[in-house]
Amino acid sequence: MTEHMKRQFYKFLIRWLVNSLGLFGAAQLFKLVDYQDRVLVIVIGGLVLSLLNAVIKPVFILFTLPAIALTLGLFMVIINGTLVYLASVIYKPLAITSFWAAVLVGMFIGLVNYVITLIAEKIEVKASAEYF
Repeated sequence: MTEHMKRQFYKFLIRWLVNSLGLFGAAQLFKLVDYQDRVLVIVIGGLVLSLLNAVIKPVFILFTLPAIALTLGLFMVIINGTLVYLASVIYKPLAITSFWAAVLVGMFIGLVNYVITLIAEKIEVKASAEYF
């Protein structure tokens, strides 16, 4: 396995973890996600969502580029919500009450992803600064 493939795999694992944390946080905060009080449902739901984000999201973005441009990127919220809703349709134990609930959950997952990315970048900058 090349170094590039390892890096991509680790990034996917991190996205999986972040998506799982976001699903769990949304389930606790909004009560719009039913995961049957089983952590495994959250973990597998995060995996399904990560796979959808890796495979289907680029296609969605390509086909909805005009809507994304017209709304100055706000249509991405609908795309993220659609992917969360699709994950709940594909993986039945993860139940989301409605499409608009999925949009809210998608926004929350995006916020969690943003915060974790900021923290990771600060840690990476600190680590690289220590080498000099």
